Amino acid sequence: MTTPAGSHLPPVLRPARPPQRTLSDLAARFGTEVRGELDGVVLTGITLATADLRPGEAFVAIRGVNRHGAEFARAAADAGAVAVVTDAAGADIAEGAGVPIVVVDDPRALLGDLSAWVYDTADDLPVLLATTGTNGKTSVSHLLEGILGQLGVVTGLSSTAERHIAGEVIVSRLTTPEASEFHALLALMRERGVEAVAVEVSAQALTRHRVDGIVFDVAGFTNLTHDHLDDYADMREYFEAKLPLFRPDRSRRAVICLDSPYGPEVAERSEVPSVTIVTPAIASDPNLAADWTVEIVDERQDGTEFTLTGPGGRALTTMVPVIGRHMAANAGLAIVMLLEAGYDWSRLVAALDGGRIDAHLPGRTQRVSGERGPAVYVDFGHSPDAFTKTLAAVRRVTPGKVIMVFGADGDRDTTKRADMGSTAVLGSDLLIVTDHHPRHEDPDSIREALVAGARAARPDAEILEFSPPERAILEAVARAGDGDAILWAGPGHQDYRDIRGVRTPYSARELSRRALRDAGWPVPEPSWPVPYPTDETPLSDPARDWR
Repeated sequence: MTTPAGSHLPPVLRPARPPQRTLSDLAARFGTEVRGELDGVVLTGITLATADLRPGEAFVAIRGVNRHGAEFARAAADAGAVAVVTDAAGADIAEGAGVPIVVVDDPRALLGDLSAWVYDTADDLPVLLATTGTNGKTSVSHLLEGILGQLGVVTGLSSTAERHIAGEVIVSRLTTPEASEFHALLALMRERGVEAVAVEVSAQALTRHRVDGIVFDVAGFTNLTHDHLDDYADMREYFEAKLPLFRPDRSRRAVICLDSPYGPEVAERSEVPSVTIVTPAIASDPNLAADWTVEIVDERQDGTEFTLTGPGGRALTTMVPVIGRHMAANAGLAIVMLLEAGYDWSRLVAALDGGRIDAHLPGRTQRVSGERGPAVYVDFGHSPDAFTKTLAAVRRVTPGKVIMVFGADGDRDTTKRADMGSTAVLGSDLLIVTDHHPRHEDPDSIREALVAGARAARPDAEILEFSPPERAILEAVARAGDGDAILWAGPGHQDYRDIRGVRTPYSARELSRRALRDAGWPVPEPSWPVPYPTDETPLSDPARDWR
């Protein structure tokens, strides 16, 4: 079963009772020119995508890399759009769509303000908590939600993995949704009584105006490491893309982690009131002074215990329910963000001190194996820094050998592939290179680059290469015994692979369970939806055509 990569995506959510806005008011507020009759036209929403458009909404047509969105104006009108909002060039293209057109100077740059006005999300919103950084955004967001739940707060969440609305779970499309989707989501959350929302904010979201029109109550910074250099010219440009979140038009307060070398500069250049936090056990400079400190107490397969200390002698000891000192750092950041958002310290202590954080982190060092046999962890990490930290965490709780399984994204940052191979082989006893999302690249060439990076770092290492990943996990389990560990990095929570523009159903978590079961090891019942495999054909079937 396959689906086109751009279709069958989760729907964009809207409030059930959107504000009633008129097209004439929109034109008066934002427009530079009007074409067609506006009187009596009422808007119920706004969108960039004809596939998600609902009758009564305005279609915003922007210029893309290859085509102008105005080329789809007729399709939007046929789907029920009551107006088109576009630039002057788009207005000429959309002239025959049969609906009124409002011309604006830059529809992409205006989309956040347009959406905030349409959905009335400029004021009266839940507490908004934004997290940015290369690694840890998803973990911090889910930890924020978990802690808020322990405080009795009705929560919302928007992460790479999922959207949550007062307990309802929806699969995510983008790390940070487009501005029109984001404002509609916030309006729906407000409608359903959500009191606080945890949001991942990527560099791309800031660059591409996806969080325009929103001021977050607290912004958190995790770290900055090598990634996304397919979108940014170099690390300096990538870093600069993060900084706008720490300005008064984007956030009111900030909590900044100093663990990575970029943390101190974020703190220095933040234009909003900020506090800092450091985890000496993983910090690039463990001697840095910070307002808050995370000290590691214990590391076990069921979690990482830590003590958070801060100003005025405040301290609490709790456990994050996943392995890794970096996960303790993420949890400490989440706790301090909530304190900065106005939640009382005594409530946080009562909920967490001496206990554990009640949070589910999908695909983040997620153990899918049972009590006997090799421990198998599935992780979403796909950068050299993530590999280094997660492999070290697995090593510290594993009495036997550590096996690493990973691949790399096609059509994405190629400059990190050698470093991915290097860090993977240096942190493992056996390295298995396989495929991830090849997209339109040749998967053989992707694996070749990863293997080359690994061999350059450690020529004597045992490095194997298997394609596809269904076979790779079988080979890894066959080489692992009781007390060993397998880290499968990259796929995490995702339920598909992108192969030449086709989304093929696929679950690393379920494939790992089936490989363990086929090898005779007991496996627990899954705590996640099982989209694939749906049949009971053994993965170890020798007749399976791996190619």
